[in-house]
Amino acid sequence: MKVESFDPTQLNVTDRALEHIQRQLEKENARAVVLDVVETGCNGFMYELNYATELAEKQDIKVFKFNNDVMVIVATEHWPILQGTEIDFVTEGLNSALQFNNPNADTLCGCGESFSIRGT
Repeated sequence: MKVESFDPTQLNVTDRALEHIQRQLEKENARAVVLDVVETGCNGFMYELNYATELAEKQDIKVFKFNNDVMVIVATEHWPILQGTEIDFVTEGLNSALQFNNPNADTLCGCGESFSIRGT
């Protein structure tokens, strides 16, 4: 199921992804998911997810809160790379995982673990 109101200026999360993230937050006893981008991999960048157990007052983050109190935190410096990204939860065969549909990604590596950004 896709997000009903996709906004290219926001971070978008499908209902399936929200349900998965909520379960993971409860399992990890965390308050939010931190979505980072790290320079690595064969294509330039990779997504990295961590859990935040406390929410520190910082000026350099964007906090996205979704309908069932799921919060996703993005560092302001990573926002230009992640803006408009849709997070989905997909099942292929026996495997299930979060999938990042990033309109800013130019190419993906063969293994699907890293990506490049237009103009970099």
